Amino acid sequence: MSKLYLGSHVSMNKQNGYLLGSVKESISYKSNTFMIFTGPPQNAFKANSEQINIPEFKKMLEEHEFDIDKLIVHAGYLINMANTVKQSTFDYSIELMVKEIEAADKIGITNIVLHPGASVGAKKEDALIQLVKGLDIVIERTKTSKVKISLETMSGKGTEICTTFEDFKFIFDNLKDSSRVGVCFDTCHMNDAGYDLVNDYESIITSFDTLVGLDKLWCIHLNDSKNPLNARKDRHQNIGYGYIGFETLHKITHDKRFLNIPIILETPWVNDKKTAPYKEEIEMLYSGKFTKVFSII
Repeated sequence: MSKLYLGSHVSMNKQNGYLLGSVKESISYKSNTFMIFTGPPQNAFKANSEQINIPEFKKMLEEHEFDIDKLIVHAGYLINMANTVKQSTFDYSIELMVKEIEAADKIGITNIVLHPGASVGAKKEDALIQLVKGLDIVIERTKTSKVKISLETMSGKGTEICTTFEDFKFIFDNLKDSSRVGVCFDTCHMNDAGYDLVNDYESIITSFDTLVGLDKLWCIHLNDSKNPLNARKDRHQNIGYGYIGFETLHKITHDKRFLNIPIILETPWVNDKKTAPYKEEIEMLYSGKFTKVFSII
């Protein structure tokens, strides 16, 4: 049965009981999906799998009717398998990605969103080839895993790759085995990379389907943007407060083609970054009414 899966990024830390805190936080937002980091995103640390309450986590998911197959892990930010400039960074990124997959496997989450990386000054095509090489190695080293990798659409900040659907087509055309690799739309990133979701929505979706295939869309990060079209800035804004606007983001949320695809909010916290906005944003997206509940400058 087709279903709308709507949630947000939630914390996973010792203070809140690790995975149990993640579920409780998501419940408080009236979500039915969520996304976590398996450790601090800026370093390689992973919590001991025996200490993060995995059995209790799975029981709590069942009690509150969460589908574990619709949950998301976000890979750490140190990974850059597109790097051709520094071999040690490429090698280290392979190791980190394998650890991410192993951590997700132990938890039971089967979808990892990954920032594809940056060329670091090299030619973009060389960076794409290097990413393909890295993904091939990771897939081979984790061939018994059920975990899939969803490459995120990027804004074009710095030397980021995967800012166009053509980049993704190149990757899928050249992978030895693309069955465990898909795409995560990030609406802020797409706007900032030049995809006009407000005025060219249908042509954008058609283009993606033609070049890559909607069957490869495995996650959506739903964010407004603080910057105008093609700004290449990557600054997320709260739903309805940015250049994409509530109407378009609501349309994406309720697009029947995206049913069963986890839709995850990564919008900024409000009230001087002290309060999560997700409960109110989720309510608005379900109701279709933008109430402008936050005072945002």
